[in-house]
Amino acid sequence: MKIRQSILIATLALASAAAGVSAFASSASGNDARIIPNAKISLSQAVIAAEQHVGGTASKAEVEQHAGKAVYDVEVVKGPQVFDVKISPDQGTVIASTEDRNDHDDHDQQD
Repeated sequence: MKIRQSILIATLALASAAAGVSAFASSASGNDARIIPNAKISLSQAVIAAEQHVGGTASKAEVEQHAGKAVYDVEVVKGPQVFDVKISPDQGTVIASTEDRNDHDDHDQQD
């Protein structure tokens, strides 16, 4: 009986510790997309703003970190050029826009 009780307590302790580590890992590393529900503009609106800024067509959009803040990052194609446009999720304004000479974004292994 004592062995069963010890095993049960050990199992509960292990499960509790694993849940705590998992919660810490998800909050520590974070998922940038978690800003979307609290953003003042939608990802679709960010795409429109980026397309209008460059005068091209969006090919990819995601949330990523820029200068320590989560932003919408929209890749826009205009003729032979590709631009990375950062949009503020709070104001919908262009934060940065740079020509992407080589697709060297920091998230994808393969595009």
